[in-house]
Amino acid sequence: MSKERMGLNTRLLHEGSSKDSLCGAHVTPIYQTTTYVFDNIEEAIRLNQNQDQGFTYTRFGSPTQHELENKIALLENAEAALAVGSGMAAITTALLTSSKKGGHMIVPNIVYGCTYAFFEQLLPKYGIEVTYVDPGNLEQIEAAIKENTTTVYVETPANPTLNITDIEAVSKITKANNLTMIVDSTFASPALQNPITLGADVVVHSATKYLCGHGTVVAGVIAGSKEFVDKARFPYLQTLGAVISPFDAWLLMLGMKTLGVRMKAHCENGLAVAKFLEEHPLVERVYYPGLESHPSHEIAKKQMKGFGGMMSFDIKGGIEAGKIFMNSVKVFSLATSLGNIDSLVQHSPTMSHFDMSKEEREKVGIKDGQVRVSVGIEDIDDLINDLSQALDEVKKANL
Repeated sequence: MSKERMGLNTRLLHEGSSKDSLCGAHVTPIYQTTTYVFDNIEEAIRLNQNQDQGFTYTRFGSPTQHELENKIALLENAEAALAVGSGMAAITTALLTSSKKGGHMIVPNIVYGCTYAFFEQLLPKYGIEVTYVDPGNLEQIEAAIKENTTTVYVETPANPTLNITDIEAVSKITKANNLTMIVDSTFASPALQNPITLGADVVVHSATKYLCGHGTVVAGVIAGSKEFVDKARFPYLQTLGAVISPFDAWLLMLGMKTLGVRMKAHCENGLAVAKFLEEHPLVERVYYPGLESHPSHEIAKKQMKGFGGMMSFDIKGGIEAGKIFMNSVKVFSLATSLGNIDSLVQHSPTMSHFDMSKEEREKVGIKDGQVRVSVGIEDIDDLINDLSQALDEVKKANL
């Protein structure tokens, strides 16, 4: 059956899988070994000099990791993929691969806090300049391009404001100027958005989130051309050591089998929760691309297959109201991260975006009382009832 005729759930279960040659195991084995034995010195030389022809040392790759990478590449319509030890490893490895000494990158003014720290605290040490732009403003992007620009980096949907960047429109600019466009598509997952199909060169995911879905793995993936992925593997993975373990690669593939059915439930619950919050008198604003009130709603409709389970909202009463709310939820868990099958809440200003100053956060719309919600796959009535009772506790405080 051709890829074009297969649905997402069928592809997730079957595409990219290989038959275990040793004993025919139905589920991909975990190759929990650090090194591999060669038949002779000639084979050792060949494989060490041609790592894509086999396996030598698990820091460079393993059979379990290799199958995961095949699956990611096929899901993202990419030539190749690289699995690494965390989402930040995927982001930094991709950015370093696309950089050069004395180079320049164009990046979003709203971005995950640790990515922002990489831009602010590490890249300048290596002579790489960064210009922040509103990625929804194409004129700003074009105006920011310099002779030494190498990369345009985009995060869509953005964390935590869920801003949506028009990938196709930005890719036309990057292609015209021979720049590498990298898209962090973590909030969407490959089930809802395929940046490479839309014109991007490289896509990265924190696989910790929706790809795994169960809160059991810290991992990241990069997908793009074979040339780009080969450069990311050698020398960056080779020397920086951001390797994914075979066990984590195995767990990640188990989680990915249900990505399609999970994302369907996340999308349905997410829209219902967003509509509830938008109508609640204690909520000032809801940031969810599935709502018509969201400024990027039309772009999201164009490039996404669903709106996902991520949102943020500003609660009346600011940080104190937010504290009461987050201390009052019972079904939702107050926890870092996102994309789990169970629902999570967090306070973006003091958790995911603590690296930014108050002034920097406010400039891009991250208010002190902003709560980020990762909507899980629980029964929707239970989720709304939990949010309702937590907001009732805020109301009782009479802030």
